Amino acid sequence: MSADAGGLTKGTPEPLTTVNVKESLGARLASGVSGGLVRVFLIVVGLFWLVPTIGLLLSSLRPPEEMTASGWWEVFSKPSQLTFDSYDKLLSNSDITDSILNTVLITVPATVLVVVIGSLAGYAFAWMEFPGRDWWFLGVVGLLVVPVQVALIPIAELFGNIGIFGSLIGVVLFHVGFGLPFAVFLLRNFFAEIPRELLEAARLDGAGELRLFFRVVMPLGGPAIAALGIFQFLWVWNDMLVALIFTDSGSQPITVALQTQVRQFGNNIDILAPGAFISMVIPLVVFFAFQRQFVSGVMAGAVK
Repeated sequence: MSADAGGLTKGTPEPLTTVNVKESLGARLASGVSGGLVRVFLIVVGLFWLVPTIGLLLSSLRPPEEMTASGWWEVFSKPSQLTFDSYDKLLSNSDITDSILNTVLITVPATVLVVVIGSLAGYAFAWMEFPGRDWWFLGVVGLLVVPVQVALIPIAELFGNIGIFGSLIGVVLFHVGFGLPFAVFLLRNFFAEIPRELLEAARLDGAGELRLFFRVVMPLGGPAIAALGIFQFLWVWNDMLVALIFTDSGSQPITVALQTQVRQFGNNIDILAPGAFISMVIPLVVFFAFQRQFVSGVMAGAVK
């Protein structure tokens, strides 16, 4: 083949030049984050975070004299210490068992009512037209900044006047009232991201508002509703301030019952350790059981 004026053979591609691009420090760090070393580090952090729970479990399985004499890590060298006697004694303590039942009777209705009412209100604020809708929603958002401590005395007086102070109903209503503003705010913002065309298509098929809510909105809002339910469950289950004020000896939850045991029997560790572990492990079980829905609900709306 002939050569052109530049000395290059026609039809021969120019040689590719190799460009050495020096990887920046940030890029190297970013690539290292996805490596196995970071995964090992995260696993170690997770195990370190579980140390108190593991320590409480092992302590609850040790005899009282061993718990007071040495730390829970002695179990690894003396596994014969492990026994279920403390749990047998716990189940024979009517105050603790009744308080666990009271905790369930407070937490489950407070969670269900907040989820149901918050879902209905969130849908109404997102897709229904009524006078003053935006102003009402701003009022609900404003309630988020009201601290619980401000309302304790007025609501205690109100519940006393209507005869529900010291009962389970009063504690449930208090948690529902203070859980609804966040529920409405969260679900309204999530429901507002549902495509309008999907709702209009359902209306054209003859779906009313209730059928539209239960058949279309609720299935699409499952992740957000699950996240809200987990938040509310954890808040109510671990609450002590409200329960300490609004319950009596017959309606106190596990948090107040354990505090009472400490005040009355300071050395009653054979009941306190298993009771504290049960109070801790039930929220953990609920969280890990709905972990996938919780993460989906938290991340909902983060990406389009």
